[in-house]
Amino acid sequence: MFDKYHLFAYHKDMVKKYFFYFLAFLILLGVNAYFVSKLYQNSRKQANAAKILAEITQANNPQNQFRNSSAPFVLGAYTTDISLSDGRAANLKSFFRKYNSPLYDNAETIVSVSDQYHFDYRLLPAIAMQESNLCKYIPEDSFNCWGWGIYGNTALKFSSYDEAIIAVAKGIKDEYLDKGLLTASAIMEKYTPSSNGSWAHGVNTFLKALE
Repeated sequence: MFDKYHLFAYHKDMVKKYFFYFLAFLILLGVNAYFVSKLYQNSRKQANAAKILAEITQANNPQNQFRNSSAPFVLGAYTTDISLSDGRAANLKSFFRKYNSPLYDNAETIVSVSDQYHFDYRLLPAIAMQESNLCKYIPEDSFNCWGWGIYGNTALKFSSYDEAIIAVAKGIKDEYLDKGLLTASAIMEKYTPSSNGSWAHGVNTFLKALE
């Protein structure tokens, strides 16, 4: 039979064991909740993107003729004085307002940086729409609407949308366009190689909506 000392030690060990079991359960529960939350968020993003795609496709091109567009994004060298009167900035603002995007105040920056790197000003908004529904689904406090440098649980963060726009624009210019990846399909093969083609289709659709 156990004496009082051994009985106390036995109960103490059992309490420790059950405590660690409980702690492990809480950790597993938290991890599961995290992944469920991420899955739910991703599902909502995909559902919203699909809805917007359907609306744009039906409204602008019922035959979906631009699905496999091969139009290059690189433009001739030119500079412009970006202001509120710039038709492209106004076009972006209208698009951002329609989809309630926080990028509304950054339209001029997008146009200016696109001109600086000589690519179609619609490219950054189109990718942002495909990746995050125009910044609605992004890592907290990241300002990263383009999925740029996001791999698994690693997320590149910026201090502002302007900083993110400048960094992503330079990255697309250096890592994609300058290496001959000039269409949505070509960019997709490196940007998101696991895509079955839906990424390029989405980007081309949003480009068309911004014409």
